[in-house]
Amino acid sequence: MKKKLKFTKMHGLGNDFMVVDGISQVFDPLAAPLTKWSNRHTGIGFDQLLLVEKASSEAVDFRYRIFNADGSEVEQCGNGARCFVRFVADKHLTDKKEIVVETAKGIIFPKLADSGLVIVNMGQPKLRPSEIPFAAMAEEPDDALVYQVVLGSDKVGVSCVNMGNPHAVLVVDDVASAPVDRLGAQIEPHIQFPQRVNVGFMQVVDKEHIRLRVYERGVGETQACGTGACAAVVAGVRLGLLSAGVPVQVSLPGGELFIEWAPGQDVMMTGPAETVFEGEILY
Repeated sequence: MKKKLKFTKMHGLGNDFMVVDGISQVFDPLAAPLTKWSNRHTGIGFDQLLLVEKASSEAVDFRYRIFNADGSEVEQCGNGARCFVRFVADKHLTDKKEIVVETAKGIIFPKLADSGLVIVNMGQPKLRPSEIPFAAMAEEPDDALVYQVVLGSDKVGVSCVNMGNPHAVLVVDDVASAPVDRLGAQIEPHIQFPQRVNVGFMQVVDKEHIRLRVYERGVGETQACGTGACAAVVAGVRLGLLSAGVPVQVSLPGGELFIEWAPGQDVMMTGPAETVFEGEILY
């Protein structure tokens, strides 16, 4: 007998999600045809499925799980985190404006602002190769600002940042002409990244403004990537290209995010979260 599943379609700057309440209904994502559902022609269409689950301890309000369009489970999603807090508020699963959420790689603190925007404390970035994880060259230091990825006879310099998931950030002159599909497809599954990697292409406009495109693990290029925006700003501040401790505007294909970070501090992300429609599906 088929089961009926209620879901909500949401997006954060065009990075879109199928959001499922796993508290009020029973849902096993490993038994569901996620790849079929993610198809934009024959399914619901989404970059990731977000699953809301009961907290595993009294110290947190909810558990947050993320599944890519290819069915793989990943550790973190910044745009998804903003949609998450909007969803649990709209569904009256909590009456709190600020919640504590457990993810596969730690705790985050999303907050629904009076303006309608969502602010998320994304925690501190991890920067050492072992924390990404990334297999650096033997001669490269453990705290390098830029590491080399070997692509055949060429090498590409990347800044490595873990924001709950791994990111490689490349500085480019112009994101519009950057080889996002070609280089992203080469770097994302590269052997030096044993858990694969999200690849960001960052153009610095000025000290408080960047343009960014992101090739995501298991998805390809998306309209926006919250953790990718965080990783890019962290990389830019460390490289001396961006101002520390002030909101940096990140212009993505889907819209604008504002990311603030200074060394030793948590990364703060501010941006929108929108509901598109409610639905039910049999599986």
